[in-house]
Amino acid sequence: MANRYETVFILTPVLSEDQTKETVKKFTSYLKKEGAKITHEETWGLKKLAYPIQKKSTGFYHLIEFEAEAEIIKPLETEFIREERILRFLTVKMDKHHLEFAESRRNKSKKTANA
Repeated sequence: MANRYETVFILTPVLSEDQTKETVKKFTSYLKKEGAKITHEETWGLKKLAYPIQKKSTGFYHLIEFEAEAEIIKPLETEFIREERILRFLTVKMDKHHLEFAESRRNKSKKTANA
């Protein structure tokens, strides 16, 4: 059975909206091509970084949740490293507690969006 993963990456703030979407699409397409099933995606937008990275103080945050085999993670992270538009990334395997938390976070954001 495939594992559930969550990856968050930060894109450089100097990108246009189209360049940002294009870069996100590159990684979602890569995951799909490698047989991953994307279960959830969120764009968090431009946020202030905790500390400067490559002399940048802000970045575009994006989250992707997906189901995949473990072998996909190392090549995915290699792609993140090679992509000059990515400032930082983190991929974690989701356990049952993480899955429950992600679900409750999504439900909470739906309620505030509908209010």
